[in-house]
Amino acid sequence: MERYVIKGGNPLAGEVEIAGAKNAALAILAAAIMTDETVLIENMPDVRDTNVLLEAIQEIGAIVERVDKSRVKINGSTITNVSVDYEFIKKIRASYYLLGALLGKYKHAEVPLPGGCNIGSRPIDQHLKGFRALGASVEIRHGAIVTQAEKLRGSHIFLDMVSVGATINIMMAASLASGRTIIENAAREPHVVDVANFLNSMGANIKGAGTDVIRIKGVEKLHKAEYSIIPDQIEAGTFMFAAAATRGDVLVKNVIPKHLEATTAKLEEIGCEVKEFDDSVRVIAAGNLRRTHVKTLPYPGYPTDMQPQIAATLATATGTSIVTESIFENRFKYADELSRMGANIKVEGNTAIIDGVGRLTGARVSASDLRAGAALVIAGLAAEGITIVDDIVYIQRGYEDFEVKLRGLGAEIEKVSSEKEIQKFRLRVS
Repeated sequence: MERYVIKGGNPLAGEVEIAGAKNAALAILAAAIMTDETVLIENMPDVRDTNVLLEAIQEIGAIVERVDKSRVKINGSTITNVSVDYEFIKKIRASYYLLGALLGKYKHAEVPLPGGCNIGSRPIDQHLKGFRALGASVEIRHGAIVTQAEKLRGSHIFLDMVSVGATINIMMAASLASGRTIIENAAREPHVVDVANFLNSMGANIKGAGTDVIRIKGVEKLHKAEYSIIPDQIEAGTFMFAAAATRGDVLVKNVIPKHLEATTAKLEEIGCEVKEFDDSVRVIAAGNLRRTHVKTLPYPGYPTDMQPQIAATLATATGTSIVTESIFENRFKYADELSRMGANIKVEGNTAIIDGVGRLTGARVSASDLRAGAALVIAGLAAEGITIVDDIVYIQRGYEDFEVKLRGLGAEIEKVSSEKEIQKFRLRVS
């Protein structure tokens, strides 16, 4: 079992390059099978989730050619099977995007109920509501969602709650439906816009992505395209908070600063200086950090995927901070692990009350999900002594070369797979 071992206390400094957005990539890879022509996708993050999804796409018969680490060619003309194997689905939740892609193209899809991080209930009822509105039948059979239609027809769909996954899935299926579809109360996240732009590059007719009303005029078929995925705002935000927590000075490159506005605002509130450039941001944390309150909200609000990272940073800020989670009900599992490192954090329902302490101390902790794992690494970087983070398979789901990039900023961190390697690290850094 791989784990990270970290010697904390070094302020991070230097430059770091951000990879493509994982959440956009997963939907775009699924959408790439919707044409019978070859699609080239660039700036794809080389992480576990994208690699698992590519295996699933290959398993149903598509041709997948890895040009290099961040570029892939996909041709969906050879797909022979609209039933996706559970082995792939249990590993990543976003495999449900194959539902919208296969239903749109073949009018039939069978995808097992999804897995992924255990951060609380994430029902897919809005996805299924959208498919039914387009004229498809939907049922759960032997643990799989089975959806099919003789013909998909455009419809007016009002989502009961803002859902990124449902917005994207409906958008994909509706792209190849006859007539017009309107999605109201649509998610506005940057990766929704990116998927819409990708589909449009293949010949879809989607307008309004990035607003809460998306209008789609169905087309008969999609064609080949070359497309570059947007930068990952969550990876960028993670490095920004790592700079803050370690009182460092980091230039985060290959980003879209507008996508980071909520994160930037909170960093400035707690006492960091943030300088924005065309495609980069610099975070300077020279002195003590201050308390703040933060509540997660759909975009453009503060992202739920950045909630654990700000909590880990606030653990060493002066004063009492309050972090409220309004998206998922089970996202404070990391609180007990931070407490093992000396954090004073108390969870009440969907709120964490954090009394800042002077310094965290290294401990052995365990990642419970992707972003919680990243938060524990941030805490380890800021802590005194040695921290060991177990179960980093979660972190590898969404961060490309995480420890390599951190070492490039001066962090003392290694990926190890045995107690012997941990001892070697201890001897080296002592």
